[in-house]
Amino acid sequence: MTDMAAVFGASLFGLGVVVYMLRSISSIPVKHEKAAQIAAAIRAGAMTFLWEEYRIITAVVAVIVGLIWYVVGSVAGMCFALGAFSSMLTGFIGMCAATDANVRTALAAKEKGEHAAFQMAFFGGGVMGFAVASFGLFCMGSIAYLFSTNPDSYVIYLTCFGFGSSMVAFFARIGGGIFTKSADVGADLVGKLEAGIPEDDPRNPAVIADNVGDCVGDTAGMGADIYESYIGAMVSSTILAVKGFSFPDLATEQLYVQLPLMLSVFGLVGSVGGLMANFVLRLQPAAMLRNASYIAIVIFLALAYGYLTMHGMGMELFISIILGCISGIVIGLITEYYTGSTPVERLADISRSGAATNIIYGLSIGMESTALPVIILAGVVLTSYKFGGGDFGVSIAAVSMLATVGISMTVDAYGPIADNAGGIAEMAGFDPSVRKITDKLDALGNTTAAIGKGFAIGSALLASLALFTAYAQAAHIDTLNILDPMIIVGIFLGGVMPFLVSALTMRSVGKAALEMVLEVRRQFKEIPGIMTGKALPDYKQCVAISTRAALREMMLPGIITVLVPVVIKFGFGYAFGRVAGIEALGGLLVGATVTGVLLALMMANGGGAWDNAKKYIEAGHCGGRGSEAHRAAITGDTVGDPFKDTSGPSLNILIKLMSIIALLLAQI
Repeated sequence: MTDMAAVFGASLFGLGVVVYMLRSISSIPVKHEKAAQIAAAIRAGAMTFLWEEYRIITAVVAVIVGLIWYVVGSVAGMCFALGAFSSMLTGFIGMCAATDANVRTALAAKEKGEHAAFQMAFFGGGVMGFAVASFGLFCMGSIAYLFSTNPDSYVIYLTCFGFGSSMVAFFARIGGGIFTKSADVGADLVGKLEAGIPEDDPRNPAVIADNVGDCVGDTAGMGADIYESYIGAMVSSTILAVKGFSFPDLATEQLYVQLPLMLSVFGLVGSVGGLMANFVLRLQPAAMLRNASYIAIVIFLALAYGYLTMHGMGMELFISIILGCISGIVIGLITEYYTGSTPVERLADISRSGAATNIIYGLSIGMESTALPVIILAGVVLTSYKFGGGDFGVSIAAVSMLATVGISMTVDAYGPIADNAGGIAEMAGFDPSVRKITDKLDALGNTTAAIGKGFAIGSALLASLALFTAYAQAAHIDTLNILDPMIIVGIFLGGVMPFLVSALTMRSVGKAALEMVLEVRRQFKEIPGIMTGKALPDYKQCVAISTRAALREMMLPGIITVLVPVVIKFGFGYAFGRVAGIEALGGLLVGATVTGVLLALMMANGGGAWDNAKKYIEAGHCGGRGSEAHRAAITGDTVGDPFKDTSGPSLNILIKLMSIIALLLAQI
C-alpha cells in the first residue's frame, strides 16, 4: 500500500508540474498582432485536424471496445478505452502547450535572446513530457490498485490497457506523420525548388499547413508514440512478474509485481530534478538538454538502488536497470553521431555532385547506422538475461530506458516548438537575427528528435521481447522450431509487415504531397500579387488538403496491422489445428520484430542525416543557399521527411501493437 501511495503521489505531483508549466506559458501576453494572428491560424489548423482525427479514432475504439466487451468482459473493454482515452488526452494537452509556446518562443527570441527562447520552448516540450509520464503512471497505478489481487484478470486488463494506448499511438503517428510530411514536401518542392523562396516565407500557400504539421506530427503524434512505449514497457514487465515466477510469499510477489511502477516513480522524480537543474545551470542549450537528461538518470539510479537494497530484492536486477539507462544514452549518442556529426558533413559535401549521390549516400548512412544500436541492444538482452534476472531482467531494462520519459520527452518535444517559432518569426517579418536564434534551437531540436526516435526504437525491441515471452507463457509455447513450415511461414509474413506498412505510409505521403504541389502551383498561377506580397495565399485550402489526406490514408495501415495477427491465429488454427495457429503467430512476431527494428533505425537515422545535411549547407557550407549542393540536399531532405517522421516512427509501434494483440489472443 505504501508503494501505491508513492505511485499516486508521484503521478499527481507530475500533473502539478504540467499545470505549472501550462500556466507559466499562458501567463505571458502576446502583444505582437501579426505574430498572434499567425499563431492563431496554426492553432486553429492543428486543433481542427486533431478533433477530426480523434473523431475517427474514437469510432474505431468504440468498435474494438464492443468486441472486447463481448468476448472478454466489460472491465477489459473499459481498460482498453482507458488506454485509448489517456493517450488522446496527453496528445491534446501537448498540442495545446505547443501551439501556445511557439509564438512566445519567437517573441522571447526577439525581445530577450537565445536563453529565454530556449526556456520557453523547453517548457512547452515539458508539458508533453510530464503529461506522458504522469498520466501513464496514474493509469497503470489505478489498474494495479483495483485488480492486482487477481493475477489472471490483472494480466488481461493490463493487456487491454496496453492495446488501447498502442492502437491510438499507431493511428496518431501515421495520421500526424502523413499530415506533416505532405505539407512539408509540398511546401519544399514548389516553394524552395520552383519559386526559390525561403522555407517559411508567408508567400508560400503551404507554409501554415507545414507549421500545423509540426504540431500534429512531431508533438501530438510523437507524444502518443512515447506514451505507448512507456506503457508497453511497464505492461510487459508487470505481466512477466505476475506469470513468470513462483514467489515464497505474497509480500515478495507484490514487491516484484510493483517494481516496474516504482521504477517509473523514481524516473519521474529524476525528471523533475533534471527540469529544475535548468533553472540553476544557465548553460548553452545543447549542454542544458544533455545535463537535464544525465541528472535525471543519476537521480533515478540512486533511488532504484536504495529501493532494491531496502527491500532486499535481488541486486542482479540493478544490473538490468543500469544496462537499460546506459544503452539508452549510448543509442542516443550513436544517433547523434549519424544525424549531426561527420556523416552529415560528408553527406553535405557529396551533395555537390547532385541529388542522386545525395540520396545514395544518405541511404548508406541510414543502413550503416543500424549496426551499432543492434549490437548494443543484443548485448543488453544477453547480459540482462544472463546476469540481470532472465526474461524479467530484459523487461526491467526496457522500463529503465524509458523511466525518465518526463525529461527525455521534454527534450524531444521542444524541437518542433522551436521550428514553429522560426516559421512565425519569418512570417511576421522579425529581424533576421531572431530567425538565426530559432534556427540554432531548431537544428539542436532535429538531433534531439532523432535521439528520441532512437530511444523509442530501442525500447520497442526490449519491450517486444518481453511481450513475446509473455505471449509464449500465455500460449504455453516452450520452443519455436524454425524448421516447422508453419513457423517459417509466420516469420516471413511477419518480416514483410514493416515493409508493407512503410510502403503504404510513404505512398500516402507522396499522394498527399502531389495534391499539395498542384494546389500551391495553382495559387501561384491564379492569385496575382502573391509573389510581390500584395495578396495573401489561401492557407486554409492547403491545411484542408493535408487533413483530408491524413485522415483518409491512415486507415488502411491500421486495419492491416490489427487484422493480420487475428487472421494468422484463427486462419492457420482453422486450417491446420489450434497449435499451428499459435505457433504461426509466434513466428509472425519474430519476423516483424527483427525487420521492424532494423527498418525503423535505418529510416529514422537516414532521414535525420538528410535533414541536417540541408541545414548544414544552409548555414553557409558547401556553397550555401541556392547552390547545386543545396538543391540536391533539398531533394534528399524531401525523400527523408517521410522516412524519419512517418514510416520509420510507426514501425516501433507496429511491432508492439502486433505483440500485444497476440498476447490478448493467447488469453481468449
